[in-house]
Amino acid sequence: MTESTRENAELLVEMKGIRKSFPGVQASDDVALVLRKGEVLALLGENGAGKSTLMNILAGLYRPDSGEIRIRGKLARIASPRDASALGVGMVHQNFMLVDSMTVAENVVLGIPKLPFVPNAARIRREILELSERYNLKVEPEAFVWQLSVGEQQRVEILKLLYRKAEILILDEPTAVLTPQESKELNAVVKLMQAEGKSAVFITHKMDEVMSFSDRVMVLRKGKVVAEKLTRDTDPRDLARLMVGREILFCIDKRPFEPKGLVLELSGVEALNERGLPALRGVDLRLRSGEILGIAGVAGNGQRELAETITGLRPTTAGAISINCVDSTNASPMSVIRRGVGHVPQDRVAVGVVGDMSVSDNLAMKAYRSAPLASGGVLRPKRFLELAKRMIEAFKIATPSPSTRTKFLSGGNIQKTILAREIEACSSLLIAVYPSRGLDIGATEAVRKELVAQRDAGLGVLLVSEDLEELAQVADTIAVMFEGRIMAVMPACDAEAERLGLLMSGAIPAEV
Repeated sequence: MTESTRENAELLVEMKGIRKSFPGVQASDDVALVLRKGEVLALLGENGAGKSTLMNILAGLYRPDSGEIRIRGKLARIASPRDASALGVGMVHQNFMLVDSMTVAENVVLGIPKLPFVPNAARIRREILELSERYNLKVEPEAFVWQLSVGEQQRVEILKLLYRKAEILILDEPTAVLTPQESKELNAVVKLMQAEGKSAVFITHKMDEVMSFSDRVMVLRKGKVVAEKLTRDTDPRDLARLMVGREILFCIDKRPFEPKGLVLELSGVEALNERGLPALRGVDLRLRSGEILGIAGVAGNGQRELAETITGLRPTTAGAISINCVDSTNASPMSVIRRGVGHVPQDRVAVGVVGDMSVSDNLAMKAYRSAPLASGGVLRPKRFLELAKRMIEAFKIATPSPSTRTKFLSGGNIQKTILAREIEACSSLLIAVYPSRGLDIGATEAVRKELVAQRDAGLGVLLVSEDLEELAQVADTIAVMFEGRIMAVMPACDAEAERLGLLMSGAIPAEV
């Protein structure tokens, strides 16, 4: 969008004086936001800066404590997502808003007004398939949501917006589970919608996406707007500094790795997914202490199942798993924990934390059975608090207090809570599945440094990531997965992005 076009474009959304607080947190503090027709606005800020809260207000999930919203110049009373949808506002949430027990098709049409009592299932399926094919968001309409990977669930959320023909799109970290190629395809979708006169607010922590997706950038810090710029008048370093108030290093200072003993070995491992179909097909992997082994692949190609079989959360149907040279095939999760294994899961909300428990209790979840948190079978609450305060400080978890219920934290701070707990409890092997997903650029830098520090301390780190830049910076060795198979294993220094992308998509055969 050119400057003259932007100035003359219709004012589609206007938010004034928006305030919203939660217990102990001022999430939005007198925020003003405007969005013009055909414009893409990037919303930046650290975890807990108030980005998602502001957009949840526009999407009807929260009501502001004060302030007003105008849509197309008219005062809007948005008391529910249905009100927002009627005004042409649709949102892809960072934490998915799907019903697990329903199919993809049922989720896509759920809540649509004037839907017939007996919907035309064949027509709905055909329309979903047409949209998924057009935008390369492939998903099976008859599949149940609980059977899908996180990446596939994200695709369903995007399809919901496309199906509803929303004119004002709010995209909260929509590319977090996409490959670089898929991110480019989503960019093309956004540009197509923009050409049709639709507008979007794009929340992301990926600076290259800000520069390629958006026309204008707004930066939030602690609930306040600290900067607004045209995208063409700024750059990633400037935006990173505005977000966190300091210079950010865009590379990790990492010494050459010095691998030692074997901490993890998989030989011919096979496992099934929730549908009873093969998820892992003859997986062979070796990870040594003092090494970071990166697993590259598009979501849904066996990465989650790989982590779950190692940690005892999913049974293997064939093959063997060894942890610290001890047979751990189909070992219980407790046995795996006792062998010094930490696990940062793919789905942080459903699996990683208990939302109704305090931050303190979530941080102690791996260590509460033994000293110093317990003595003679009796828990020591004061020691829970001491541990929590130390970990909150060390990992910079933004929480009003250790007793705050975890569900009230931002997505990024929930992720920090999980990371802190798992790293604290880990003594030999750390399995990190998308550990920087949803984190701001400063927190991402800290997480990557922490993974390298754990490697240098002698741990073996299995890092599952779809971010090729992250793998290139952090991993020592990279293995590529496609349809449950290991396509290739190579030193990170030899891994070219183009080659990795082709292997991830199955465009070139596995390397023996």
